[in-house]
Amino acid sequence: MASFASFVLPKLLLIISLFQISLATRKLNGLVQDKPQLLQYHNGPLLSGRISVNLIWYGKFKPPQRAIISDFITSLSSSASQNAQPSVSTWWKTTEKYYHLTSKRHSSLSLNLGKQILDESYSLGKSLTTKQIIELASKGDQKNAINIVLTSSDVAVEGFCLSRCGTHGSSLGSKSGHINGKNYKFAYIWVGNSETQCPGQCAWPFHQPIYGPQSEPLAAPNNDVGLDGMVINLASLLAGTVTNPFGNGYFQGPAEAPLEAASACPGVYGKGAYPGYPGSLLVDPTTGASYNAHGGNGRKYLLPALYDPSTSSCSTQV
Repeated sequence: MASFASFVLPKLLLIISLFQISLATRKLNGLVQDKPQLLQYHNGPLLSGRISVNLIWYGKFKPPQRAIISDFITSLSSSASQNAQPSVSTWWKTTEKYYHLTSKRHSSLSLNLGKQILDESYSLGKSLTTKQIIELASKGDQKNAINIVLTSSDVAVEGFCLSRCGTHGSSLGSKSGHINGKNYKFAYIWVGNSETQCPGQCAWPFHQPIYGPQSEPLAAPNNDVGLDGMVINLASLLAGTVTNPFGNGYFQGPAEAPLEAASACPGVYGKGAYPGYPGSLLVDPTTGASYNAHGGNGRKYLLPALYDPSTSSCSTQV
């Protein structure tokens, strides 16, 4: 039985909650929180130890596009070479604070880029159900892993654009298993490329929102609206995955529609953010692109604010 957290789209009258995650489907109900409340711990396990992050590429992605995502994953590790600040790894360290609050003993979490599986032949077609997303996710290792399914811009996924930009959840592995014939409950994430289907919902602020004030979109740091939008959604879902992997970790509100580490701070990327304005960000003097984190290989990324349980506030890097 799978559990889900999804990246929920905004109501027509509330354009800024473009990236609110919920545990069923990303319904049209993102509401900006004036004062974020403490996320409750529900006594479930968090991901810990050495975790492989496996990428399952479904559809057509160019090698430079795949590199944007893989460089982001490697940048999460503090061992990655990141001399420039603020960095992806310092952003990620906020999630460590959740581990310190639990009464149970946890080893430290280490995320490492694992296998990359290419499915460029659209083996399940170009219109996927949630069940098929889980089927694709199960192609990755099922123990000590997060399996991430990334669908290309020409792939339609159940609820994509209409109600969600991505999903995280967990599922039992296939009957054949991948580890000595045993089944494991593995964590997975799905994120879609919204460049041609719904950039106004899933790639803001790199595209004008469909509803509300039409402010000028920001220039994408990797010059790819679809992939830079995917990074934002993936970052949010990854934070939710490690702090609430099986639906009984850290979240606020009802289990079927909770706020998690990133979705507790919707639409916030820098200080001074308000509905329709992502906040004060760094700007690349050469390209004019907006960002708030340096990554490996000279990358720049825009990452969502994370709820800091030690300060009961949304933590921004800039």
